[in-house]
Amino acid sequence: MAHALATYSARDVAPEVVAKAKLCVLDLLSSAFSSRDLPWAAQAAALARGNSGGVANGAGIIGTHDVVSIQDAAFANGVLGHGLVRDDMHVGSVSHLGTVLVPTLLALAESTRASGKDFLTALVAGYEVGGKIGRMVMDSDVTKIFRPTGVTGPIAAAAAGSKLLGADADQTVTALALGANAAAGYNEWAATGGSEMWFHTGLAARSGVTAVQLALEGPYVSRTAIDGEAGLLAAFHRDLAPPIPELFADGPEILSVFFKPVPACNFAQSAAQAALTIAQRRKLRANDVERVAVRVTKAAALYPGCDVSGPFEHVLQAKMSIHYNVAAALRYGNYDERNYVPQQNADVLTIATRTRLEVDDELTKAFPAKQGAEVIVYTRAGDELRERVEDVVPTDEPGVRARFAAAASAALGSAAAANLGELVDGLDLVVDAADLSRATRLRAKESPSKKKKSKHARRPLRPK
Repeated sequence: MAHALATYSARDVAPEVVAKAKLCVLDLLSSAFSSRDLPWAAQAAALARGNSGGVANGAGIIGTHDVVSIQDAAFANGVLGHGLVRDDMHVGSVSHLGTVLVPTLLALAESTRASGKDFLTALVAGYEVGGKIGRMVMDSDVTKIFRPTGVTGPIAAAAAGSKLLGADADQTVTALALGANAAAGYNEWAATGGSEMWFHTGLAARSGVTAVQLALEGPYVSRTAIDGEAGLLAAFHRDLAPPIPELFADGPEILSVFFKPVPACNFAQSAAQAALTIAQRRKLRANDVERVAVRVTKAAALYPGCDVSGPFEHVLQAKMSIHYNVAAALRYGNYDERNYVPQQNADVLTIATRTRLEVDDELTKAFPAKQGAEVIVYTRAGDELRERVEDVVPTDEPGVRARFAAAASAALGSAAAANLGELVDGLDLVVDAADLSRATRLRAKESPSKKKKSKHARRPLRPK
């Protein structure tokens, strides 16, 4: 992997892959801007400020004035990006890779003179490694206990960071090994609604940054930390020589990423979309519903927190439950954030208690290439309302851009948001990737006498 990463360059990144990488940045930023005032995001930012606020050579927290240490910025922004549970999804690894990779690269970009093209190349490389590692490790037995993004995230971030900072193959081996040793995260939060899930992505980003920085100092590490007899694969009882293609040997993993339409668990997406279609045909209240059957893949039924009809005390429990997501979509006909506050949605709670999951063999056979679901509502009036979807319909490019524009404008103001959007769209032409990181945070008002610099007048790129 390290040799493939070290030789991979911007010349190897196809135009459609560059375009997808830019959308991944926009999608992550839209979630981060929208999450600024949520409790877990505020807690992470407070910790970062307390640890290192006001440092001279750090990195920024998205949507704030704060400049903190590089590690703390990666942590805080990783939590921000995950705040809505709407961050991008790589199904093969069951991971939210973008919410680890983009914060890692934003933080590191402010400590180097990497170009925007370097940033995009590193981002694609991170998705590639995270996707391949996840495909080797994750199945329904593993994901019942271990948080996929907590396992794949530090390794993917170490790969991306190594690429951005120009690490050679030996240094990259070290970074990947250290990232593997930081792989962690458990799924007990799914039953309790605990906050640890929000922090998994931030901890993964921080670990990835640390792995790269430490690797550049030259420590000796186990080159077999992933595939050795006591390495990562062995820990999960995987084949130590899995039949996974070499990096970049087939279609880039980033092209397998989709953008969630529903701010909730990946495994609730298709069921919620089916329920929304029913709601658009007929408006339903709790008293109208006798019972609801939801047919899903085996993976969806087994994932922690998904097969739960209640009770719901916390937002996270609601966002993970397929029952709750279906009930909310049936009741309101939308995916608004306010639907996920259990105490304020009595009808949703009632419908959720009348909902049951069933494993569908055909849908299971199609997974993970497709994630289908079927919702059948039996009404008290004797009607049967049925909708089946063969796969998730992801948020398309106009949808990603629209929610980015709305979230960025609310956080930064319309002019700064438009500038940031243009910066992302032209990122492959930007000389200093640090401009992107700086454009995500609030700026003090300039005095009238201070001339504004052209966004195209950027500092020359120094050798890495």
